[in-house]
Amino acid sequence: MEKLANPEVFVRRTKPLIMPIGAAAAVLVIVGSALGLFFSPPDFRQGESVRIMYVHVPAAWLALQTYAAIAVASFVGFIWKHRLADVAARQMAPIGLLFTVLAIVTGALWGKVTWGVFWDWDPRLTSMLVLVFLYLGYIAVWQVIESEFVAARSAAILAMLGAVNLPIIKFSVDWWDSLHQKATVIREGGPKMPASMLWPLLIMALAYTLIFAFVTLLRVHTVLAEKRKTKPVRRASSATIEEAPATS
Repeated sequence: MEKLANPEVFVRRTKPLIMPIGAAAAVLVIVGSALGLFFSPPDFRQGESVRIMYVHVPAAWLALQTYAAIAVASFVGFIWKHRLADVAARQMAPIGLLFTVLAIVTGALWGKVTWGVFWDWDPRLTSMLVLVFLYLGYIAVWQVIESEFVAARSAAILAMLGAVNLPIIKFSVDWWDSLHQKATVIREGGPKMPASMLWPLLIMALAYTLIFAFVTLLRVHTVLAEKRKTKPVRRASSATIEEAPATS
């Protein structure tokens, strides 16, 4: 792990993985979508609308997992001052925001069919909305603060404090009265759904995870490449400044 903190080592080790991860994600999206749309049965209560689950649930899972990854990377960057961890956390934030918005939008569509309303101040819906603002706040900190070091420290503190919201989202259906049903996949006693629904859901969850990894690696590699390009320019300019008095 210490070696991977070196940007050059990280790029060299992860660059060969980007395209295979992207290809695997594309294949799994196709397979999972086909299974979910055409081969899984409709729900006996929700009918065909249950197929929204194959988009909504993985998006919600990845929204939480991405923020957790940001919080861990922020902790590493804050404590050990690994610049690569700060870069990775920053590049993951827009991806997590997109997953969160997708989860809320698809959840609203599903809720209209199931509950009769697009929105209710349900504990899980409210805590997911809080997650949107945490993502927006994290991104804004990086945009507003000019000093990269200060921005990284401030954003890391926000990310770590905001992680308190993650267990609230996860266990809100158990702690309070909620329109959402309790956990049916990750629960004691195993998943509470037929295999014909469970497998498409798990395949889509894996596909979303690979999409997250693919886009994150692309974004991090792009930023590191830009930093490498600007370094020689800075060194050259500083050298010119130092030599200027001698030539005058």
